[in-house]
Amino acid sequence: MLPPTMLAANDSTSSPAFFILVGIPGLEDAHIWISIPFCLMYIVALLGNSLLIFTIITERSLHEPMYVFLSMLAAADLLLSTTTVPKTLSIFWSISKQISFHACLAQMFCIYFVFVAESAILLAMAFDRYVAICNPLRYTVILTRSVIGKIGAAALARSFCIMFPVIFLLKRLPYCGHNVMPHTYCEHIGVARLACADITVNIWYGVAAAFLSAGIDAIFIAFSYFRILWTLMHFPSRGAHMKALNTCGSHICVILMFYTPAFFSFLTHRFGHHVPKHLLILLANLYVIVPPMLNPIVYGVKTKQIRGHVAQMLLQMWARC
Repeated sequence: MLPPTMLAANDSTSSPAFFILVGIPGLEDAHIWISIPFCLMYIVALLGNSLLIFTIITERSLHEPMYVFLSMLAAADLLLSTTTVPKTLSIFWSISKQISFHACLAQMFCIYFVFVAESAILLAMAFDRYVAICNPLRYTVILTRSVIGKIGAAALARSFCIMFPVIFLLKRLPYCGHNVMPHTYCEHIGVARLACADITVNIWYGVAAAFLSAGIDAIFIAFSYFRILWTLMHFPSRGAHMKALNTCGSHICVILMFYTPAFFSFLTHRFGHHVPKHLLILLANLYVIVPPMLNPIVYGVKTKQIRGHVAQMLLQMWARC
């Protein structure tokens, strides 16, 4: 039998059984009102991305590399929003604010795993546009089904290798009974800050992981578009310029929507100590729901082939009703 002091020490250093997610600190009274746009955005994200995936799968004319990558992006958006928003709404509606320690780690891993994979998909889409515009004669030779499959597998493998160590970095920390988290979902630094120990390793691993994934991807995407613009400058026809830019326009919009809030939220969470807490949490919630909601809308509006097939499918459904 261990002495009471020994038991207390063991309890103070062990991982908590559960965390309590309080939502958006300082805006607890407005949770119900905040939940309305969040719920609507989630419904739009579910319907839009599901419709996009269904359209690409069922239409043989859309079985091209560009649209295969787009279906991967839609699947990633579905996973990212579904991993976070249902629990967020549960907190806003005061249904359940508890999450077990291991469920918290699982949610955190899924969020970052999908985020890193989505970044890789955006890079693959930039490469697709680069080949289509800068080397069109070899497009079908370079981007074969086998190559697309390997790109998808590489994206998943990289995500797993980068994010799996984070679980152990959090499990090794003592939490000293601290289990109240001012957030709507579990994220790496938010959990680490509950620990009663030095979290320098966690902070710098997070910075390194972000740079080795989204940071490098963003650099390569920028380089791809630099080469695309350089190639377009040597096109003799202005009509060819506009057609090529139109095919890239939706992808550029999606890139900006994905990286801008994500990097801003990432940097302010780690270094923006003077930014109000409720603003940080709101931004962290927006970057897991706004891009998944807007991506299918952007591609539906900007891509003629998708717009036409979706409209035809909806008309057929309406006629049957």
